[in-house]
Amino acid sequence: MKKNLSLNIFLFLACIVTLTSCIDQKKYIYFQKNLNQSDTINVAKAYIPKIQPGDILFIPISSLNPAASSFFNPFSSGGGGSDNSAAAITGALPGGGASAASSSSAYLVDSAGMIEFPIIGGVKVGGLNTSDARDTIKKRLKFYLKEPTVNIRFLNYKISVMGEVARPSVYVIPNERVSLPEAISMAGDLTPFAKHENLLVIRDNNGTKEFGRVNLNSRDIFTSPYYYLHSGDIVYIEQTKTKAAQNDPTIRLLPVMLSALAALLLIVYRIK
Repeated sequence: MKKNLSLNIFLFLACIVTLTSCIDQKKYIYFQKNLNQSDTINVAKAYIPKIQPGDILFIPISSLNPAASSFFNPFSSGGGGSDNSAAAITGALPGGGASAASSSSAYLVDSAGMIEFPIIGGVKVGGLNTSDARDTIKKRLKFYLKEPTVNIRFLNYKISVMGEVARPSVYVIPNERVSLPEAISMAGDLTPFAKHENLLVIRDNNGTKEFGRVNLNSRDIFTSPYYYLHSGDIVYIEQTKTKAAQNDPTIRLLPVMLSALAALLLIVYRIK
């Protein structure tokens, strides 16, 4: 009788350990190959951002005449008190702004998609990509400068990564392109409690919110419209049931209850 009871206790505890340690490894492997899928995949079409109202643009101007060019870079010398000045709009950037904004020309796109440029006045850039906006400004500058050079860069191109990652935060992107895997890497990768197969991307789309799902375990991510992230995108990684269970007070007490039950069984065993 005692031998059978001892065996039952051992089997009971062994089952508990087995159930709690059983892990499906495939759930944690990125970019798995589907059946009949080639090892070469055409990735999603590259995303080219368009300038929108509220964007902050870094626009340094140069030419064969540096003295003449300086009139179009009034904020780089610390002068001027315009609302478009770098000091005025740096506060709009996450974490106080990029270093470029603190020392060079930065312009806030108004609600009509316009920026107010020195001397040449208002320039319509809303709805254009940076390449087209550069050409537009360059044409206007040719009346004042010889061989003008114009560069444009977003200072507020940012994405948010939240949920089950090591470093959830808002990330400012120094160029105009970032992929979902890159964003996850910047956030320190997923935690062990992250759902790999059901990532959520929240995107502004002409005044509406668009919700897209991505499976990080599948190579189909490379053809997804959410592979390249847009400025303002929110990436949310859900927690697994295991993490949710750990936050449940009842589940947290389960090991204590099991230990108490095992101790009780041992006491009964010894009494008998």
